[in-house]
Amino acid sequence: MEEFVGGLWHRFITRAAQRDYPQAAVRLGEIEKTAGVLFRALGGETGLRVAAAAEAAHGARRRWLQRMAGSGERAAHARRDEETLQLPPVISLFPERSLNRDLYLWLVALAAGDRDSDEPWIVRNQRATLHTLEAFPGLEARYRRLTAAVLAARIPAERLPAGEARVEHAIRSALERPGSVEALPPIPRKDRPPQPVPLWLYPTQQALDLAQRHAAEEALSEPGASRPEESSGKRHRGRRADAPQEKNGLLMVFRAESLFSWAEFIRVNRPTDDDPDPGAAGRADEMDEITVTRDGQAAASRVRFDLDLPSAAQDDLPLGEGILVPEWDYRKRLLRPDYCRVQPLVARDAPECALPARLRKPAQRLRWQFSALAPVRRWLKSQPEGSELDLDACVRAFADRAAGSHGREAGTYLAQLPCARDLACLVLADLSLSTDAWVSDHARVIDVVKDSLSLFAEALTATGDAFGLYGFSSLKRSNVRMHQVKSFAERYDATVRGRIAALRPGYYTRLGAAIRHAADLLDAQPAQVRLLLILTDGKPNDIDHYEGRYGIEDTRAAVIEARQRGLRPFCVTIDREGEAYLPHLFGPAGFTIIRKPDELPRQLPLLYAQLTHR
Repeated sequence: MEEFVGGLWHRFITRAAQRDYPQAAVRLGEIEKTAGVLFRALGGETGLRVAAAAEAAHGARRRWLQRMAGSGERAAHARRDEETLQLPPVISLFPERSLNRDLYLWLVALAAGDRDSDEPWIVRNQRATLHTLEAFPGLEARYRRLTAAVLAARIPAERLPAGEARVEHAIRSALERPGSVEALPPIPRKDRPPQPVPLWLYPTQQALDLAQRHAAEEALSEPGASRPEESSGKRHRGRRADAPQEKNGLLMVFRAESLFSWAEFIRVNRPTDDDPDPGAAGRADEMDEITVTRDGQAAASRVRFDLDLPSAAQDDLPLGEGILVPEWDYRKRLLRPDYCRVQPLVARDAPECALPARLRKPAQRLRWQFSALAPVRRWLKSQPEGSELDLDACVRAFADRAAGSHGREAGTYLAQLPCARDLACLVLADLSLSTDAWVSDHARVIDVVKDSLSLFAEALTATGDAFGLYGFSSLKRSNVRMHQVKSFAERYDATVRGRIAALRPGYYTRLGAAIRHAADLLDAQPAQVRLLLILTDGKPNDIDHYEGRYGIEDTRAAVIEARQRGLRPFCVTIDREGEAYLPHLFGPAGFTIIRKPDELPRQLPLLYAQLTHR
């Protein structure tokens, strides 16, 4: 009975203390694409992506019922850092759904007008608000409606202690009259910040110290960890700290304070167990802040065969000493010359083989379809010069002369019209370790890539178009491995089929360097139309600083360089989250997402036909 009554009381007090409106909630997923387009249209940085902000305890004063119910302690503040625009995952502050949606749009516009500065938080938000309203006057009415709704939901200053009331008055004045408050009054209690302001951007707290991350380029991370099929999309605040001095875990038995070190510091440099912890995600969601540290010691699992380069006898055969290519550093806004080394490779042990039996029927169908694209001989009649006589024209000319006609005689030769397809295509396939993941019960990503290359080669052999097949992976900037499957000068035969069959997952995805080297190879072809097809399953990344926005911006710079040389880069991906970053890399019409990876072998040749139909 006591438990039943307690449940009733809990539901009653929670419902009474509720200050949001779930029935009018708007989720970030519903407006994410619109937010990204609006942010860039209003002048925001094109490299930033929209992401969900982390919920954290705000520590501000709450209403009496909220304190009794234990609700309202956490909030997700909008923030903007160098890589992401973080917005609340859900907004349900107002009873009208349109107002909740307008709050998302206002935060996007405010972030687009915000500029990095060392000004106080309240001053910086006022300046950004004024800039946004001046640049886009149409947002004025929307901002006023949101301001009125936000002020009505806040605890009035009359109900607050004197010190907190002064802070509340300043915030209300800044919201109603942006630019009128030069500084926030002193907060009487450091542990009692002002009530959250959902109309403003909050200062960012980096999950990791960038300087320490860049200095730790030599630290390895686990490349073969399987990615989860679905993610909650929840972000967490992060903090870097020094490792505890106690090295002996047995001290926990005798010293109770060591328990805090064990709970707070988890060795995340490399996992020590290959099996995932099924409860880790749930425990992480319950934490406000995740603390990470480097202890400077190698874990036992650091020595793994799949992380090391194979021995010279087992590795593919290198072609030359390597090729130096530049890399774009978006932080310094400069192109680092000769920064990466591309190592061309060819399969050492790849016996000749025939086309797999499962691909013979689709290959035959594709050859028949693509044979219609092959150039055919076209003859022009009645030409003054040519390689053969036009018998019809000769007969007409003889008959005209016999009839006494002295009109202008037409040509009596046949001339062949040149109509060859002036095309060249290079396929660049991602062979990183992520391609070792299974996409179905019977196939991995690497298997789908192999089948795609085989059918693509069979189709283009029927057209006679020049094409090359390459794969790539990377292990930091000094070893970008470029596997030559078929060069433009080679014929597609059993040797090439053997190289396709010998492909295996490699390391990481330094896509910018691979695109630059592929562009050099394709630029050497004399064709009028030169297409660079990129097959990948995820974002650019590597184990040094090449991750996040750095890899995205370098890849984008490589794509722009390729287009300036007259090439046509086009990306084909099976990454379902590709819509979040591929438009920034390749443009809205420069990529396609294959939702079902099993369909890639069949879709790739048809996609090529669409791209080259002119």
